[in-house]
Amino acid sequence: MKIKRIALIIGLFLVMGLALTGCGEEKEYINVYNWGDYIDKDVLDDFEEEYGIQVRYDMFETNEDMYIKIKQGGSDYDVLFPSDYMIERMIREDMLVKIDKANIPNLENVGEDFLDLDFDPENDYSVPYMWGTVGIIYNTSMVDENVNSWDILWNEKYKNQIIMLNSQRDTIAVALKKLGYSMNTRDIAELEEAKDELIKQRPLVYAYMGDDIKGAMVSGEGAVGVVWSGDAVAMIRENPDLAYVIPEEGTNLWFDNMVIPNTYQNKEGAEKFINFMARPDIAARNTDYIGYSTPIVEAIEMLPDDIKNSQVAYPSDEVINDPKTEIFKDPTDIISEYDRIWTELQSIN
Repeated sequence: MKIKRIALIIGLFLVMGLALTGCGEEKEYINVYNWGDYIDKDVLDDFEEEYGIQVRYDMFETNEDMYIKIKQGGSDYDVLFPSDYMIERMIREDMLVKIDKANIPNLENVGEDFLDLDFDPENDYSVPYMWGTVGIIYNTSMVDENVNSWDILWNEKYKNQIIMLNSQRDTIAVALKKLGYSMNTRDIAELEEAKDELIKQRPLVYAYMGDDIKGAMVSGEGAVGVVWSGDAVAMIRENPDLAYVIPEEGTNLWFDNMVIPNTYQNKEGAEKFINFMARPDIAARNTDYIGYSTPIVEAIEMLPDDIKNSQVAYPSDEVINDPKTEIFKDPTDIISEYDRIWTELQSIN
């Protein structure tokens, strides 16, 4: 009897050990690194439920912040959402891995205008996520003049009511466009002129902001500011007094794509996630929630009329094909000049 009792106790311990081991087993997961306020969280929940893969989600404010974190190592992200010029740089620096297109059948849903662009000619490394323009948002109850130029951001009439993007590349681009230069210039003298313009403007600026610009403009803290078109859509929904315009000097046409960095831990899970995000019904829900423009053709037709017919979200071919509408190129060869200009500007109180 004693031997049987000992055997029974050992058996119970074994069962408990197995149970504890089972409880300790970690669920499959992927690590995702995206811009702030740039996805419908319900979509993440749906992915987890459909695939049984947990999404561990972090956010960044600028391409440069994201790049530095990945470059420094120590991260294990599976999916990133960088912009065009940063994708170009990361491919050049061997920071991304090729995506197995056989695992992304929803790539066929992407409009051809968003494929095979210069920063990733064969779409080997990236799948389109969102796109848009950069322009001016202004409050029509506070601004009574015709807004059609970047010049308004230097108008002393709006001192302490001007909001600029806390983004090195975008802010310098605004000054370059105001001066009539290309936002991709490699001319140091032109970049220096842009810096001088931004220094002149500095005393007029209420703040340099990221995602918080939306709340500031909706609440009336700012009269005029620089925004990405998708944020403008979201702001105008909340405050109909706001309007968005692409200045006559031209704008930036940008693309944010999904990529897999060489830090990945779960490439198969990453490709399932990317394919899921390119599914028309998911893309439509996501787009409707965040306000940005989808490259998924079928998804556009699923959107509410006020969004799919919006010239803010989906500008005319005339705007898209205007020679003054530019796509950012990788500035690595002159990045030290950008860093210097940004540092000098930020040092001004």
